Amino acid sequence: MTDTGRNFLWGVAAGLVAAAFIRTDTFKKCASKVVSGGLQLKDDAKEYFETIKEDAEDIKAESSAKA
Repeated sequence: MTDTGRNFLWGVAAGLVAAAFIRTDTFKKCASKVVSGGLQLKDDAKEYFETIKEDAEDIKAESSAKA
């Protein structure tokens, strides 16, 4: 068997294992936690940058008031 044929068979085997794993409840729960964590991170980052924006606006207003 050539290296190309062997690599193809390894790819097919890996694909079958991945397809079987994706159907499990463990994978679905893990994927759900990852997505949930990503959404939470997005919300936290949005809140953090809004705070930075407000602080910058306050600094600008203070410097305008002093001038």
